[in-house]
Amino acid sequence: MKVNILFIILRLILGGLMVYGGVHKFEQPSPTPIAVFQKAEKFATPEKESTLQKILYISGAKQTGYFWQVLGVCELLFGLLLIFQGTSFIGAIFLLPITLHIFLFHYFLESDEMGELLKTTGLLLINIALVLKEYKKWKPLLWVNPMS
Repeated sequence: MKVNILFIILRLILGGLMVYGGVHKFEQPSPTPIAVFQKAEKFATPEKESTLQKILYISGAKQTGYFWQVLGVCELLFGLLLIFQGTSFIGAIFLLPITLHIFLFHYFLESDEMGELLKTTGLLLINIALVLKEYKKWKPLLWVNPMS
């Protein structure tokens, strides 16, 4: 019983943060290419290279005109799926590549910010735990006996 409550809390935490992140992606308009260039020029020094990489990566995602918005919709939708009991497993499965991507972004581009790295590691581990909790449901998909 206590384990089920723990997983409910973990689902709500991860789902809530994904919904928040998804909504947040629509709050700020995409910067113009000139504004991105001007901002990037300020960080075009070897000691600020990681900041420059973050700016260019996120700005590039926004400049596509679709990727940042699709990511926001996916975070919002999959976070909601995770929050609701009946759809939580499919939400956890769909969120796994997104939480992995968020973790890798922070690991490679913000490894000096230990707080963010710990937070994103925690989110990825929660997501993995939620998927592994349902191992018996998806185990048959991994191996089909060809002799049956």
